[in-house]
Amino acid sequence: AEFARGLDALGFELVASGGTAAFLEEHGLEVTHVEDVTHAPEMLGGRVKTLHPRIHGGILARRDRADDLDALDEQEIEPFDLVCVNLYPFASIAAKRGARMEDAVEMIDVGGPSMLRAAAKNFAHVTPVCEPSQYDAVLSELEQHGAVSAETRHRLAAEAFACTAAYEAAIARWFGEGAGLPDTLFLALEKVQDLAYGENPHQRAAYYREVGARRPLMSHVE
Repeated sequence: AEFARGLDALGFELVASGGTAAFLEEHGLEVTHVEDVTHAPEMLGGRVKTLHPRIHGGILARRDRADDLDALDEQEIEPFDLVCVNLYPFASIAAKRGARMEDAVEMIDVGGPSMLRAAAKNFAHVTPVCEPSQYDAVLSELEQHGAVSAETRHRLAAEAFACTAAYEAAIARWFGEGAGLPDTLFLALEKVQDLAYGENPHQRAAYYREVGARRPLMSHVE
């Protein structure tokens, strides 16, 4: 809510879907609902809402290409400057003991990663935001400079692709459990903390743990 309020104060129009839109409205923010942009209702219990050309066209349009801008004008599509996505918590649900397949499947986000990857691909013109820890820095740049720098957008794109890669890896591992030795093994690791040094004092090191692991691991020991 604080991030959205900061964007609103800077003159951004907020577009959101489903629960996010309701949440922001509860906090007194004016929100344009996704269905008002797509002119199509959310479908299949919310499974289909942002997968639409009026969303992805606005994210992927290159602002320095006349043909892209002409296409937006022809279709009356407004471009997006910033895309903020918090992916469904698949890893935390799937990691629970006794988690059911149907519960895990419903936590597989489709539209979120698609929008995030689209924004990251078009980082030259769009700011991709995938973690709450990024909110303050993005708002600070917007408040101080009126835009997010190219360097920051590039860094955020790298973090966005890492985020979606870890997400897909957790899903692939979930579906592959019990299948023996897979042809391709996907591991997603998250940093727990930086360490003082590596094998030698002049080397850098960090401690990582596997994302969404359900079996006991040393990384779960304090």
